[in-house]
Amino acid sequence: MTTDTTAQGTAPDATAPGTTVLDARGVTMRFGGLTAVRGVDLTVGSGEIVGLIGPNGAGKTTFFNCLTGLYVPTEGEVRYKGAVLPPKSFKVTAAGIARTFQNIRLFANMTVLENVLVGRHTRTKEGFWSAVLRGPGFHKAEAASRTRAMELLDFVGLADKADHLARNLPYGEQRKLEIARALASEPGLLLLDEPTAGMNPQETRATEELVFAIRDMGIAILVIEHDMRFIFNLCDRVAVLVQGEKLIEGDSATVQGDERVIAAYLGEPFEGDPGAEEAAEVAQAEAHAAGTRAETATTKDTGTATDTATDTATGSTGATGDDATPGKENHR
Repeated sequence: MTTDTTAQGTAPDATAPGTTVLDARGVTMRFGGLTAVRGVDLTVGSGEIVGLIGPNGAGKTTFFNCLTGLYVPTEGEVRYKGAVLPPKSFKVTAAGIARTFQNIRLFANMTVLENVLVGRHTRTKEGFWSAVLRGPGFHKAEAASRTRAMELLDFVGLADKADHLARNLPYGEQRKLEIARALASEPGLLLLDEPTAGMNPQETRATEELVFAIRDMGIAILVIEHDMRFIFNLCDRVAVLVQGEKLIEGDSATVQGDERVIAAYLGEPFEGDPGAEEAAEVAQAEAHAAGTRAETATTKDTGTATDTATDTATGSTGATGDDATPGKENHR
């Protein structure tokens, strides 16, 4: 079934166009002696799609975790609509930031509808006692949540599978369900971590259309992806992380044409490469070791040649004693 990408109005937490939704400043994340993310600045505006790319191990998912409260940055701060985000993931979700994960994290034994209803918990005002007593307010809120959840399932093309177990969905539809669950929290910013990983070209194209439709609802989007065709077709701006540092940020043409980006993906060193100093030290050490080996070999070869020349000059080439003396036969 194809995705219905008709935008259904404006998202409740949508912001006026041109407004900065996410403002990450100097975000650094250290794990002991390892610096996974170093001084990264990034902004995302309302109604904008920003891509985050980089080689494996560049720190992209770690940066996402810093934005969503799973990690508390060692240094720097993250602001959402001007307010510093609290260091708790559920509070970040309540503030208006939702995300999907690189590895699908659905509730496999719950239905498709129930998975989306889980995403509504931050927008449900009924408390513990209301759920226990199940008064009129509880039933009204539950009905409203079910209605909104079905709207989102229709939006991603899964309304006819609302009663299916999540584990029985094909891979591509599980990805859609995860996006629907994230949208259920009514975010102003949606973070997508490799949304097309493992998809075929048709599924990738459907995901691209879905992301555009979400953007048209007024939701800002930050996406990590390794499919370069997908990311450059989709994004207004692209930022590149290399070894935890932001290398460049710009439009698709600027990033694609940057020699440093090409070198980073091909594994070639470039001037200003984070870690280039360490690589230079290693190269210098290897060159010194190679030079020492060459010098030793040269000395050894020179010594051998000298010995050979000496032996030849003294007649030590197989003859012994006076038999090797020129003209001796004339004295016999």
